[in-house]
Amino acid sequence: MKEFERKQLLERVNREGATVGADIPERITIQGEEVDLQQFVFEIKRRDTVPAGERERVERAKKNLRRERIERLERIEEGEVSYSEGEDVVDSIIGIDRALNALEQLGPADLEREAEAQEAADRKRWMNFLKKALGHKDTSHNTRGRL
Repeated sequence: MKEFERKQLLERVNREGATVGADIPERITIQGEEVDLQQFVFEIKRRDTVPAGERERVERAKKNLRRERIERLERIEEGEVSYSEGEDVVDSIIGIDRALNALEQLGPADLEREAEAQEAADRKRWMNFLKKALGHKDTSHNTRGRL
């Protein structure tokens, strides 16, 4: 592969918006293992949040996808492939990026933590409301339960 061809391929991978309109690969070999990537991503995305039992599986998948992306990118950077093979590798990297984007956009993984944060925010709003309603001017000091 010629140097300018290699640079073209790398530019395609790093182009902002490269994943727009890209498809998640149906099947992909990651770390020597065949994975039904499209089915996995759609199965996880179908839910609003990642259930506790699935979190580790999703994190492991993201880690493996990132590792595979780096390995494929290095094949292009080091010129280990022909230009036509490089085009296929670029398409697969963009597909991996698309899958990673989809997995990264999942909702909060911990519903309990989210509920606690919401409850704390509600308590704070309620305390500020009470302070204002009772005529306390300084609401910035932490009065820990005193009005």
